[in-house]
Amino acid sequence: MTGASHRPDRPDPLDDDLGWMLGIVFRGYVRAAEHALADFPGGPRGYQLLTAASNGPARNQGAIAEEIGIDRTVLTYLIDDLERPGFVARRADPTDRRNRLVEVTDAGRAAWEQRRLALRQVESHLLGALTPAESATLRSLLQKVACSAQAVDPLRDLCEVVTQVQADPAPAARRTGAATARSGRTPTPRARRSRPD
Repeated sequence: MTGASHRPDRPDPLDDDLGWMLGIVFRGYVRAAEHALADFPGGPRGYQLLTAASNGPARNQGAIAEEIGIDRTVLTYLIDDLERPGFVARRADPTDRRNRLVEVTDAGRAAWEQRRLALRQVESHLLGALTPAESATLRSLLQKVACSAQAVDPLRDLCEVVTQVQADPAPAARRTGAATARSGRTPTPRARRSRPD
């Protein structure tokens, strides 16, 4: 699977490496999602903000920042980006005038729905090797794992993850990038074993 020298009697250790598998899938999704959201205000992070803001009643910026793991300063710029085309609006919180609530406008909901459909196509392409039942099972299992991981080690700053993904990691780190990206730690490259041909 991972190289031309793969031998059935000696499985490649990477074929069973969760970090390597997650890294391949994650990078493929990020590239396709960035393409689908290239002209969207704020790009993928702007879309995430709009998704969070569309979910339920208007909330303050701090609550949204914590939910999607984006620094509050960065979130302010993203809200500015989404406010310019009229996708969101800020209004004073009636219970606390110091807070500003973020509300999604009708134009914002329409733009979000359009991009959501585009991302569904990205997901379908990425999961094309699976049957519909397998795809549903994978989504369900990933949701369970993600919620469990988030509860144990909450993601506080998505900016660090984005920075790591956009950087061009060394070949040894490429296979473990997704497993370590969430933690914000730099992976320690593991030694490559030389295998006889």
